[in-house]
Amino acid sequence: MQKYAKGFTMKIEQIYTECIAEAAYYIESNGEAAIIDPLRETAPYIERAAEDAAKIKYIFETHFHADFVSGHIDLARESGAEIVFGPTADPEYPVHIAQHEELFHIGKITIKVLHTPGHTMESATFLIYDEKDKEHAIFTGDTLFIGDVGRPDLAVKSNLSKEDLAGHLYDSLRDLIMPLPDDLLVYPGHGAGSSCGKNMSTETVDTLGNQKLTNYALRADMGKDEFIEELLHGMTPPPRYFPVNAQMNRIGYESHQSVIARSDHPLDIETFKTLMSQKDVLVLDCRHETEFGNGHIPGSRFIGLDGSFAMWVGTLIEDLEQKILLITPKGREVEALTRLSRVGFDQAIGYLEGGFETWIGNGEVVNMQEHITAKTYATINSKKSIKTIDCRKPSEYSAQHVVGSSLFPIEHIFDGHHDLDKKQTYYVHCAGGYRSMSAISILKAKGYDNLVNIDGGFDAIVETDTPVTSYVCPSTLTKKLA
Repeated sequence: MQKYAKGFTMKIEQIYTECIAEAAYYIESNGEAAIIDPLRETAPYIERAAEDAAKIKYIFETHFHADFVSGHIDLARESGAEIVFGPTADPEYPVHIAQHEELFHIGKITIKVLHTPGHTMESATFLIYDEKDKEHAIFTGDTLFIGDVGRPDLAVKSNLSKEDLAGHLYDSLRDLIMPLPDDLLVYPGHGAGSSCGKNMSTETVDTLGNQKLTNYALRADMGKDEFIEELLHGMTPPPRYFPVNAQMNRIGYESHQSVIARSDHPLDIETFKTLMSQKDVLVLDCRHETEFGNGHIPGSRFIGLDGSFAMWVGTLIEDLEQKILLITPKGREVEALTRLSRVGFDQAIGYLEGGFETWIGNGEVVNMQEHITAKTYATINSKKSIKTIDCRKPSEYSAQHVVGSSLFPIEHIFDGHHDLDKKQTYYVHCAGGYRSMSAISILKAKGYDNLVNIDGGFDAIVETDTPVTSYVCPSTLTKKLA
């Protein structure tokens, strides 16, 4: 998704990627361009600059990203651009470490570096001035989101506590960002769905003035202690892959082109079967959850491409060195490999040529996952006592949930599954059916066979007469699931 802002000889384009809820930026003026926080694949930025016959002069990195592998290193090599980090960054490759308030010129516009520690200590915000030297926009990375601010527990190699970092973030916001003009445009690094914050808006651009009015973290009367308490309240542990991605961005990584070239292997059925028989290989099925339910390779794991694929891969596959075989929708094999690489999963070893139809056509064993409509679930639930587990986030569950259901966030499935009884039947749902099918595929591999997925999830359940509640019952949150 792309959003544009044009003024004078300046062009700003937000390139938003739903898969990881990430915003990169293309800025152009008078034949020179800058890229802010690019994704790992470089072609979109090279091609975009070519459209304007512009030369990419700088690649600005707001910090060492934890939720994706940035494309800054590959892009610098391919374009000749200089990588710029804010003060205190310590990457293990050539970059320009900017000073606080250092100025960079692109065509007829100027970008000022503001050191805004807090999310991480090297975090920087980039303030852009138009050709008339008027403050126009800030690119805030994970320092300030629309409706939220960055979590303070993702710093690389920091001996500071999350409370310490939250205090730095408070100072950065109050001293450097909030004094800026209200009409300034705010371009953040992420939108709703990212794990880098807890209350992000679905909007991905706003004015600073409106954020001062609506963002809880920018309340004028909020003291530092109150800010720290509110910021940390309800903050869940970061996904497992975050520290590894942050280190990759700091020390460097294998080129994206090399990763794709090594992984882009269509495999015949016999080769595929031989590889999947190895203990260290995982079969990842990327089709739609309904297709997976109707038939899949025994032992395979479901994470669908038509969702926040990269984020869930990082959350639900424990090891970034995991060897992966893919079952994808036809024609989307390279897309799957690219999206895996965005979060550092570089060890895919190929995909079944022809997809799941090849598996069926060869007469191989197929497993099916029981799934029922929300209407059928409502009928069963009304006639007998059943166990329902809700795979959504605690915040979703708190807002509204099925009466008598138990909270079982998919993010905690590897630690939480021990509370389940393998002899008990569980009816499983999330919001729409995607996460619950992923959860079931993991639980199946751990020996839980009596699981039923509810098609359409909670969104469909609330359209039935199933009793739901809009408040949190403490006993529901603490009782054993078995």
